[in-house]
Amino acid sequence: MRLKRWIIMIVVATGIILAIAYGFFPKPVPVDLVKVARGPIRVTIEEEGKTRVKDRYTISAPVAGFMQRLELEEGDPVKKGQALVRLESLRSTVLDPRSRAAAEAEVLSAEAALLMAEKKVAAARADEAYAKSKMERFKKLYEGKYIPKNDLELTEAEAQRTEANRFTAEAAVKVAQHDLERARTALRYSPAEGVKDTGKIVSIHSPVAGRVLNIHRKSEGVVQSGEGLIDIGDPHSLEVRVEVLSANAVHLRSGTPVLFERWGGDSALLGKVRTVEPAGFTKISSLGVEEQRVPVIADITSLPESWKKLGEGYRVEARFIIWEGKDVLQIPASALFRKGENWAAFVVKNGKAKEREVKVGHRTGLVAEVLSGLVEHEEVIAHPDDSVKDGSRVRSR
Repeated sequence: MRLKRWIIMIVVATGIILAIAYGFFPKPVPVDLVKVARGPIRVTIEEEGKTRVKDRYTISAPVAGFMQRLELEEGDPVKKGQALVRLESLRSTVLDPRSRAAAEAEVLSAEAALLMAEKKVAAARADEAYAKSKMERFKKLYEGKYIPKNDLELTEAEAQRTEANRFTAEAAVKVAQHDLERARTALRYSPAEGVKDTGKIVSIHSPVAGRVLNIHRKSEGVVQSGEGLIDIGDPHSLEVRVEVLSANAVHLRSGTPVLFERWGGDSALLGKVRTVEPAGFTKISSLGVEEQRVPVIADITSLPESWKKLGEGYRVEARFIIWEGKDVLQIPASALFRKGENWAAFVVKNGKAKEREVKVGHRTGLVAEVLSGLVEHEEVIAHPDDSVKDGSRVRSR
């Protein structure tokens, strides 16, 4: 009986000791396991872009003038050589009371000058008539040898001088008439007089066939030389302008493939880079950070029927394909962590985590190419944290 009691006590004590030991024994860490597998990898750069017409023509005013109201609307088709804008001469200004009084005084002064010039013409004609008649009398006297030749020559010179004076006086009358006309013009063409300015019309023609993209000014009014009036272009000839970070732009070149997504269609559009502009610019991001960006111009290579509803200024998301592989050994990028200058991952074997150095190739935001250190079908921890160490016992969640 006593022996049996001792056996029971020993068994109970052993169970308690084992339970205490089990409580202090480290438990397996729950982790997410993924397998090293082969599959396609695509390294891309994603940025927002906007469509624009390739060849855009801005029709501007060649001279300052008064533009007639435009009959065109945005989207209207235009033909090459079609008259788009008509410019009249600039309208005269309205005279204020002081300017009007001065203009009226100029008219009176010009009228008086004309009257004086006309009187001078009458005097010059009288002098000319007298000189010519005198010359005729001296000719007869010279023929009769009553006067010397010198007297005849003096009368001929006087007649020529009076004739020249008459021509001069008549020319002065014409000058006075023009001065009077100029003085009256300031009053005659004032808009306050109700007289419409007249002049030739300057027509501006379309250099190409296309459609009206934008009208800068539709109503009539004064325009200055060089002022933009209408934008013309072919809306079916589009390109995409994307502002790429300069650190990413160095990986792009002419011919780099690009996908245009989230443009409103059912599928992505194909394209390729045409130009990476050589100069960048500074842009403030939405977070207030200064960024150096480079404009990249890309063409849409998909069939025009698939994107015919796109127009100028439409938003698209451009995905530039820098590198692409079809059968690449890969693991999730979250399974990697830094070990000095190298990368490492935890490989799970027999329920224990083993730290292993991994050589990584191309990387995306989600997966990384494995060059060495892992083999296909091995299991790695997808999201290792500080609780996982080399040799730790782990279990799948």
